[in-house]
Amino acid sequence: MTGRVYLVGAGPGDPELLTLKALRILRLADVVLHDELVSPAILALVRPAARVVNVGKRCDFKRVSQDQISALMVAYASAGQTVVRLKGGDPMIFGRAEEEMAALRAAGTQFEVVPGITAALGAAAAAQVPLTKRGVAPALLFVTYSRLAGQPPLNWRALAASGATIVIYMPGSEYGSISAELCAAGLNAETPCVIVSRASRNNQTVLASTVQQLSGISAQPAPALLIVGWVADSVARTAEIRALEEMHLVHQA
Repeated sequence: MTGRVYLVGAGPGDPELLTLKALRILRLADVVLHDELVSPAILALVRPAARVVNVGKRCDFKRVSQDQISALMVAYASAGQTVVRLKGGDPMIFGRAEEEMAALRAAGTQFEVVPGITAALGAAAAAQVPLTKRGVAPALLFVTYSRLAGQPPLNWRALAASGATIVIYMPGSEYGSISAELCAAGLNAETPCVIVSRASRNNQTVLASTVQQLSGISAQPAPALLIVGWVADSVARTAEIRALEEMHLVHQA
């Protein structure tokens, strides 16, 4: 018997943002191997008879190694089962899909990739920030702050000079370092930023800042994402207006 593996994007968290295809496959799956940050609301859509295994990573603690995940996918599919490898966002964006596809090809296992809404799009919608804007941001860059040991650092100067909106995945608690590196690279310290935590979920938060002010921000609940660029100016202005209104109300009281 030969089963099949589906690398499925779970999107940012809201189950209504799943594709119809992703939902259909979840309801057919015999086995679901999911990342840590896939929302409980999406896992609740898996059929009750399926085996559900958390293979994710949290705070740098890995429940299962990448090689073990690949071996599980191959083993379950070889037993004739329909396997869903469920990833937050989109499998092809910072999802290590290339390693898993290589392992499946090497084993001769049939697989298919089902795209999902990546975190940047979920965060932009939550914050109501356009990631591109005519005359302001003609390009968009996705980067991850989480990097393997031995990898060269990001070319912050090139990022700062690009004029693009910069979306930083997995900033962790490194907002101070990100602020210092962007400023040192020549980016205007007053460039607006938005941190979106748990985008599209009931407990999502949106925090407006500037590149300079980032240094005073602590870690936000995961999954979190940082949008840097003048496209976020409207959010920053709205936050300023709200703060002034609150101060006015306090003064009146």
